Amino acid sequence: MSENLPSNGRAAASCMIAAMFVVGCIDNFIVFIAETVSIWQFQALRAAIALPLILGLSAFGAGSILPKRFWAVLLRSLFLTISMLFYFGSLAFMPMAQALAGLFTSPIFVLLITAFALGEKIGPIRVIAVSLGFLGILLVLNKGLIDLNIISFLPVFGGIFYALAAVATRQLCEGESTLSLLTMLLVLQFLFGLVALIYLGMAGGDVAPGADGFLTRPWTWSLAAALPWIIIQAVGSILGIGLIFRAYQIGQASYVAVFEYSAFIFGPFFAWLFIGQQIQLLQVAGIVCIAAAGVLIARRTL
Repeated sequence: MSENLPSNGRAAASCMIAAMFVVGCIDNFIVFIAETVSIWQFQALRAAIALPLILGLSAFGAGSILPKRFWAVLLRSLFLTISMLFYFGSLAFMPMAQALAGLFTSPIFVLLITAFALGEKIGPIRVIAVSLGFLGILLVLNKGLIDLNIISFLPVFGGIFYALAAVATRQLCEGESTLSLLTMLLVLQFLFGLVALIYLGMAGGDVAPGADGFLTRPWTWSLAAALPWIIIQAVGSILGIGLIFRAYQIGQASYVAVFEYSAFIFGPFFAWLFIGQQIQLLQVAGIVCIAAAGVLIARRTL
C-alpha cells in the first residue's frame, strides 16, 4: 500500500469489502421472499425484527438512538426508505447485477444534485464521469427504447433517492450517531409497510401469483417459506450497515467509497450461486462504466 493512503486504510477497506460480501449475499434472498410475501410486509417484518436488536445495542452502550436534529434525520431516512423500496422492488423482476448497477448510479446523481442545487463546480474529469455513468446505464438496461418500461428504471430511481439521502447525510446529519440514523430508517420502513398493507387489505382485488405480486400483495399469514429469509435479511442488514458506517469512520471517504463497488463482484456471484443468474457481456461493460464513473467521482470529490 502506498504511503499516502490513510493509516487505517487496510481496516477500512476490509470493513467495506466485508459489508459488500454480506449485502451482496442477503439481497439475493429477495427473490425467495417475493414468491409469497409483498415488499410492504417484508419491510415491516424486517424492521420489526431489527428494531429490538438496535435497542439492545443501544442499551449496551453502542450509541444513542435519539437524533440531534429530528427533522434532518427524518428527511434523510425518507429519501433512503424510498430508495430501498425501488431497489428491493426491482430485485423481484430483474437480475441482481442490473439492480445493483441502477442503485450504484447514485454518485452520478450526487454530483448533479450538488452542482445544480448547491452550486458546486464540476470539473472536466467529473463531466466525463457523469457521461461514462449514463453510458453504463444504457448498457446495463440492454434494451431498445421500445422494450423499456417503468420496471427497467426502478433501480435507477433508487439511485436518485439514494443520492438525495447521501447529500442529506453530508449536509444535514453531521454528528448523528449510527444507531439514530438506522433507527429512524427502520421506523419509517415499518410505517411505510404498515400503511401500504392496510391500504392493500382494504382495496382487495386479485393479486398475481409468485414474484409478480411482490408490489401489490396484501398481508399474508403464509410465512413459513419467507420468514427465515426475512430474519436473515434483518440481521444481515444490521451487520452490513454497521460495517459500512465503520469503514467510513476509520478510513478516508474517497478511498473507502471505491471498495463499495466490490458489491458488483459479490452480488452477481451469489445470484449465480443461489439462483443461476447469468450476466450478459454488454451488462458487464455497463457495470464497468458505472463503477469507473463512481471511482472517478469519489477520487475527485474529497
